[in-house]
Amino acid sequence: MNLFKLVKESITVKQAAALYGLPITSTWITRCPFHEDHTPSMKLNDTYYYCFGCGATGDVIDLTARLFDLSSFQAARKIAQDFGFSPDKPPSGAIALPKPTTLSSDAQQEDIAYCIRVLHDYRDLLIRWQTEFVPLSAEEPLDDRFVEVLHMLAFVDVLIDCVTFGPASKKAAAAKRLLDSQLLPMVESRLNTLDRKEAA
Repeated sequence: MNLFKLVKESITVKQAAALYGLPITSTWITRCPFHEDHTPSMKLNDTYYYCFGCGATGDVIDLTARLFDLSSFQAARKIAQDFGFSPDKPPSGAIALPKPTTLSSDAQQEDIAYCIRVLHDYRDLLIRWQTEFVPLSAEEPLDDRFVEVLHMLAFVDVLIDCVTFGPASKKAAAAKRLLDSQLLPMVESRLNTLDRKEAA
């Protein structure tokens, strides 16, 4: 089997990140090693990673290549060596990659685009609040907006991930759940209200 194909079908981005020492949270979000990341902004999935801060993205081979300044072939070979397998002796329990799915309808694409826009607008607001309302001392009471950042930022990152990456059917299903819950319309209404207050 081709080494690149074997590595990508056998080792997840999460496994490589853990082996190579990236600090991982319970939601698989970590500080991006590819830019000066003060707040964890890189999301790790099984088959890809994505940094919401600098836009870095790729598969397990890309991640390893960038971490160790290697070519793609050198990175694939390093992963195989570090995880103890070769094309002649593949590991057991290789991950099953999702099968391609049909494209979502125009209406579903519009729903997905709407969700992505509102979620990113909300995330931008949270990032701003994270800087503006961070307490200057341990004794200072927490501003409600900073508390909201603590509760919502990682959750919003996960939601963005759900409607941005993966099979079209899963993105459409995630968008439908968000719209059915009325969460995003409420968030958008709140963002519009805040914009009007700031413009006044």
